[in-house]
Amino acid sequence: MSCTRLTLAVLGAALAAPATTTAQGYPTAPPVAGPVRPMPFPPFQEARLSNGIRLILVESAKQPVVSLSLSFAAGHAYDPEGREGLAGMVASLLTKGAGNRTAEQVSATIEGVGGTLSASTGPDFLTIGAYVLAPQAELGFSLMADAVIRPTFAQTEVELYRTQALSGLQLEQSDPAALGDRFMARTLYGSHPYARRPTSAAARAITRDEIVAYQQRMLRPGGALLVVAGALTLPEARRMAEASFAGWTGTAPVAAAFPAPPARSSRDILLVHRAGSVQANILVGNITFPPTSPQQYAARVANQVLGGGSDSRLFAILREEKGWTYGAYSGLNRSRGVGSFVATAEVRNEVADSSLREILHQMERLTTEPIPTPALEAALGALVGRFPLTVETVQQVAGQVSNSILLGLPADYLSTYRTRLAAVTAAQALEGAKAAIRPATAAIIVVGDAKVLLGGLAEIGPVRVVGTDGTEVPADQLMSASVDGPVLDLSKVVASRDSFAVMVQGNAMGSQVSEFSAAAGGFLYSDDTRIPLAGVEQSTEVVMAANGSAMSVTQRGKVQGNETSVVLTVTNGRATGKAVGPQPPAGAFGTVEIDSPVPSGTLDDNTVTAIVGALPWSANASWSLSMLSSGSGEVRQIQLAVTGTETITVPAGSFEVYRAEMSGGPSPVTLYVTVAAPHYVVKIAPVGAPIEIVLVKRTTP
Repeated sequence: MSCTRLTLAVLGAALAAPATTTAQGYPTAPPVAGPVRPMPFPPFQEARLSNGIRLILVESAKQPVVSLSLSFAAGHAYDPEGREGLAGMVASLLTKGAGNRTAEQVSATIEGVGGTLSASTGPDFLTIGAYVLAPQAELGFSLMADAVIRPTFAQTEVELYRTQALSGLQLEQSDPAALGDRFMARTLYGSHPYARRPTSAAARAITRDEIVAYQQRMLRPGGALLVVAGALTLPEARRMAEASFAGWTGTAPVAAAFPAPPARSSRDILLVHRAGSVQANILVGNITFPPTSPQQYAARVANQVLGGGSDSRLFAILREEKGWTYGAYSGLNRSRGVGSFVATAEVRNEVADSSLREILHQMERLTTEPIPTPALEAALGALVGRFPLTVETVQQVAGQVSNSILLGLPADYLSTYRTRLAAVTAAQALEGAKAAIRPATAAIIVVGDAKVLLGGLAEIGPVRVVGTDGTEVPADQLMSASVDGPVLDLSKVVASRDSFAVMVQGNAMGSQVSEFSAAAGGFLYSDDTRIPLAGVEQSTEVVMAANGSAMSVTQRGKVQGNETSVVLTVTNGRATGKAVGPQPPAGAFGTVEIDSPVPSGTLDDNTVTAIVGALPWSANASWSLSMLSSGSGEVRQIQLAVTGTETITVPAGSFEVYRAEMSGGPSPVTLYVTVAAPHYVVKIAPVGAPIEIVLVKRTTP
């Protein structure tokens, strides 16, 4: 018998044997888990450099790589008032040119050896990190030293960062999650610096001199922490650090004590009105305790049960059981001072109040009932098992070591973390939940359409309504059937034919021609857009009433070969019709039947470039405009605000313009409108996209 036939014969015999015989050779239950042991962690070696830097080395020769992490007490909590975002700007610019290298040369040098160099800020600390192969460790030290001691802060890099920061802040105005984070921080921390977030006004006001002064004042060696992890010995690391940081001295000034966060005695709801939102972002939170609190382990276990993952109560109930959301989570945020707890969910408008009630119920349940054994064991297993994955690389090791030291945690924190977690009992988890989660006095932030949400939320607790800029919105104004927008004087809009070029990264990719003229009892607006490379062609006609409000919209076109259309009329306060085209969120083509209420005075969003001439422009002007998106039938409250003046050049010529930010729609846009009357648009720049629509020719009667 051949070997193959023998093998088949043996296999056949085994398969033919009774099932009980086969099963007897295998266990019927998983083995009992052994006790959790302290995690072996390389011992820390410590030295003090001659200029005061505290050096920590975690030596590991497993791989020939080195990670460097240098931290300073210079996070965004130290931003001066009115200059929020300064620390973040300094961090981002440290690596954009340093020593005798430009930004491009710094990047080419570190990437040329397969390494990385970056800097970032948190609430408390500014950290710069480098990662290199061990033979290039000296280069890593040298580049890091140049960045913190000799940054060039080239004006061109400052202005580039400023532009990027302003674009990012504009995008945040259209991001309900980002808005929720801002309002939650402000509500929880009040005048405490942890509440601070970058602002557009601060981003424009910060000067290069202020950036230089912050770096020279706050980034000093005295009190700084340098963590080195990887294939270096302590003598090698100390020699390289001393050589790279030679001649750098000084200590940062001692900051004044931060004020205490406001004490909360009741639960209330802050409703951030974002007109037209079809979903509501819910955040429920409170401040907790310092990172050294003995409750930290028990609270982390309790949070894991509540909302720490896809097997948590919030996720299982709000998503899996109710189908109200794609995900609901909670988390504990640590900082050098007092931390915070926040639970979040994004839900459909019609179930926003029910979702909030459920979140509060689960929070209350966690603080009044011991966690059942199966749920406790699952949470412990997830937390204990996850930790080794956070210290797999030298970069992770350096980050974890830095974090534990900067937060003032015990020296054995990392090595004993898993055993301390594993020892948490149900009774301790209950006490940890009570310490960290307080539903009776929680701050509740809801971002969404207040007209839709206010009634249901008011049944849960007191509600205060504000706009996305934080200004109060009176309930009677909010629920009014009409919108008190600015008075448009359309007699100031000159009949014209405007030709625009669609530019992508400086290259002409298409055209748009728009016309505005008087018509019987009102006005007529039309445009024709062609972008051949994108497969876009579209013609629009809007009939407007004497006050500028939309009466009818007709639109035809193609997008990448697919027919698009909008046929819509507005009568008796309702918009009715049908739209065919790309539908959010994925952009798949579909048909929308439109039948929605439209407040009087609502404009069509296609006519923005025409109606700007009807507004009373000035250096500090701002308006709130009710705008109908005819492609979806949604009515949004659009904010238009002048943020400055400048001179720009477009194909039609050079113009002194107002720069105005338009937010509240699907995506933010910057408009450039002539200072001289009659006012008209000479450039349109969608934020965060490499597209500009620039005026080529304007023809008037």
